[in-house]
Amino acid sequence: PQVRRAVTALRGHVGRVNCVRWVRRRDRASETELISGGSDKQLILWEWKDTVTWNNQLVKSILLKGHTEAVFAVDAVYQSDEPDLNLLIASAASDSTVRIWSRHGSEAKCIEILQFGNGFVMDVCLSFLPGSDVPILACGGDDCKISLFIQRNGQFQKTLILPGHEDWIRGIEWAVCGEDLFLASCAQDCLIRIWKVCTKLKQLPETEDDSIKLKENIFTVKDADTSYAVSLESVLAGHENLVYAVHWQPSFSKDGSMQQPMRILSASMDKTVIIWEPDKESGVWLEQASVRVGEVGGNTLGFFDCHFSPDGSMIIAHAFHGALHLWKQATVNKKEWTPEVVISGHFNSVEDVQWDPEGEFIISVGSDQTTRLFAPWKRKEETEVTWHEIARPQVHGYDLRCLAMIGRFEFVSGADEKVLRVFRAPKNFIENFSNITGIPMEKLCSHSSDLPEGATVPALGLSNKAVFEGDMAVQPDEDEESFNTISNQYPEIYFQPLILTEPPPEDHLLQNTLWPEIQKLYGHGYEIFCVACNYSNTIIASACKASKKEHAAIILWSTSSWKKLQSLSFHNLTVTQLAFSPDDSFLLAVSRDRNWSLWRKQDSSESGPVFTCCAYTDKNTAVHSRIIWSCDWTPDSKYFITGSRDKKVIIWGQCDLPVITEGNELDSVKPCSTVLDAGDSVTAVGISRVLTHSGRYIVAVGLENGKIILYTWKQSGKEPAMADWTTGVEIDNSQSHALAVKRLCWRHHAGRAGHNDENSSKWLQLASCGADHCVKIFNVNRFAL
Repeated sequence: PQVRRAVTALRGHVGRVNCVRWVRRRDRASETELISGGSDKQLILWEWKDTVTWNNQLVKSILLKGHTEAVFAVDAVYQSDEPDLNLLIASAASDSTVRIWSRHGSEAKCIEILQFGNGFVMDVCLSFLPGSDVPILACGGDDCKISLFIQRNGQFQKTLILPGHEDWIRGIEWAVCGEDLFLASCAQDCLIRIWKVCTKLKQLPETEDDSIKLKENIFTVKDADTSYAVSLESVLAGHENLVYAVHWQPSFSKDGSMQQPMRILSASMDKTVIIWEPDKESGVWLEQASVRVGEVGGNTLGFFDCHFSPDGSMIIAHAFHGALHLWKQATVNKKEWTPEVVISGHFNSVEDVQWDPEGEFIISVGSDQTTRLFAPWKRKEETEVTWHEIARPQVHGYDLRCLAMIGRFEFVSGADEKVLRVFRAPKNFIENFSNITGIPMEKLCSHSSDLPEGATVPALGLSNKAVFEGDMAVQPDEDEESFNTISNQYPEIYFQPLILTEPPPEDHLLQNTLWPEIQKLYGHGYEIFCVACNYSNTIIASACKASKKEHAAIILWSTSSWKKLQSLSFHNLTVTQLAFSPDDSFLLAVSRDRNWSLWRKQDSSESGPVFTCCAYTDKNTAVHSRIIWSCDWTPDSKYFITGSRDKKVIIWGQCDLPVITEGNELDSVKPCSTVLDAGDSVTAVGISRVLTHSGRYIVAVGLENGKIILYTWKQSGKEPAMADWTTGVEIDNSQSHALAVKRLCWRHHAGRAGHNDENSSKWLQLASCGADHCVKIFNVNRFAL
């Protein structure tokens, strides 16, 4: 988190990744191995030799297969100080087993399976008994007990059961402190327990006295003939809801020996993260000596996991809503922790992404029911530009499906509902956008005085209401007898305008960066599927899910009066994408019925422009044999491109004179290119507005397997030739998406957002979004294509 940017992506899992662990070195050197487990029933051990560059070529991965259900907990320890030697791995999965693996060199095998009947193990942790090299494994599960296993002669034997928790155990972790071994466990009974394992000296039988003692569980390791005592050190009560994770602060080396700080971090569903430490005088673990951070209010659910930074000066946690939260300890007052900038993004499939017309930010919508706005952050002293989420204009109650920009600070979005909603940026956003990106306010907005300050969502509502300057609620004096009325307990306006100079933290994004909704467009009978806006920002076209011709109609709306202009009926099934040509004279629609239709703008009547169908494919002329997912226009409006599930990409254009059929004038639109086989289902296509220096069109094709391929194309002769296509570059595995690419969108002009680059003609930027929850921005050097 020092530089606040993503370093690399490790692709290997084909299901959701449920757990990930660094393999800690015993000498506390920098870790070089990482182990992850996922819903695809496999574990992957990643290792790299060089920790500085993180190149993908240097990362080796070993797959561990054997579990029959999703893996959800993993831990690993080195069995000696030499890191290249044996690694012992324990993994728990929902097939009710814990598997023990050992890794020698570059091969790993399962050496033992521990059966848990029909119970589940929620967390596992490995360590070594005090003063020995005997591995000890702790498992916590849904039987509310902690099982301790000790490895003897290569087999783990169940040695002890620690009862105490009253609900499922969600997290356990060992810590070595001097001669003793501590185990912290947390459970759904809101409690954290700390256990201590220490060497038990042979003692004389004690005289019976009536003093109260903690019960000690004693077990003996046969060969070494040593006895160990396990006792309950402390019970920490302070959380008000399920505790999901507990972690010790990492040990550090001091004066040649390892020091384990007595500090614990816990994350809970009560929306807080607590740091616990023993009281200085009495040594009792108290919550007074601890720090509680988290968000009060908001519509989040709670925290799922948490970690200390290696030196303990920062803590990171992640919430149920997919967001990371980072806090940093204040240098003066050590009790004070302040929220910090952290990377963020969607926590479900991202369905659509668009550049703003000026190319200064992107907006994306996703199935996590949010619309997010990302922009480059320009810091005063640093040259590097990093992208951050700086606003969340819409937090909805339905999965969002599509969006279109209407001019600079206005967009329309469609969700799994029958309404389209139009949003406009408030004054507070434009001011903060200017601060963060370094673009002066005058350039952004001429008439900012009449804009609302911000927006707020009423309780149980879905519409963002505008908040004006006079609306900001004045807090009544506390001594007045006003707290008992319902309206004061639940204030309507949560919006607080903030002046930002850096990207906002998550709790601010949840409620203070909404955009007011200025219009709803009613007219569709089913869930909205796609929307587009023309280049002069006067017309919006939209379509919804459909299985009959009457529902598959495209509706055109005016952006000035917000009235319905026209309904274009042609397709029989859902229209999957709409695209206006850059000169605004055509509208192209592609559909699930495997055809496309082209609509030409006629001379405007008083009510607005009229579109008529001028070309289409039908059963006889269609080239695509499966659903057409995507389409786009070339910048000169001469050609358009379609991409389909049948792996074909085709460029179409007008060939010769119009054909007169039964009085209708139909254009003769034919394939101008040979059929390009992309090698997998094509889910997104995009053509750059800027050509290569030799005048070729740059085409980006996104596939269902997550790959993005760049091609160039130029018509050479009358007949389509395969030589017209050239493959420019295939984006490599580490940078491509892990699941289907949902949308590709080129920046409208050359250059990189946030860089005032002199050599701006060299770079193009391509934004992509995918079902793997990612939004990516690629810098493309067009001279290299």
